[in-house]
Amino acid sequence: MNNQDMPVAVMAAQVAPRKKLSNYPEPFASRMEGREKRTLGDLFGLANFGVNLTRLLPGACSALRHAHSRQDEFVYILQGYPVLLTDAGETQLSPGMCAGFKAGTGNAHQLVNRTDEEVSFLEVGDRSAGDSAIYPDDDLQAALVEGEWRFTHKDGALY
Repeated sequence: MNNQDMPVAVMAAQVAPRKKLSNYPEPFASRMEGREKRTLGDLFGLANFGVNLTRLLPGACSALRHAHSRQDEFVYILQGYPVLLTDAGETQLSPGMCAGFKAGTGNAHQLVNRTDEEVSFLEVGDRSAGDSAIYPDDDLQAALVEGEWRFTHKDGALY
């Protein structure tokens, strides 16, 4: 995409959602049912960090609970009341609240919508080369290799 094809500004909620449900292999990808991501950073050709407008239907989660080795992440709640799960426990979030996840701490995180209403939030993450992710609740680990996530079991076997 060249600069002429990139918009100057858009209505974020009108950007088409990402077509692929998840990058996770099965049986994990289907657990992302009810999550919708609008990849706003990609729309503008941003290379150093990504921005998503994410919507969670009732019962949905943001991702598997995970922690990155090199990628910092940040979320800002726009609508709804998700629960933030971290190694420290559960934290109820509400519109206007934000949370950040420093890379390399091993503190795994996940947002879960346990309400009957939709949740929407902005998520921002950098795109650090050589990143990896751990998933303490699942037999899964990931490594960012040449811009693509490669998923393996914890023993290193490929999915």
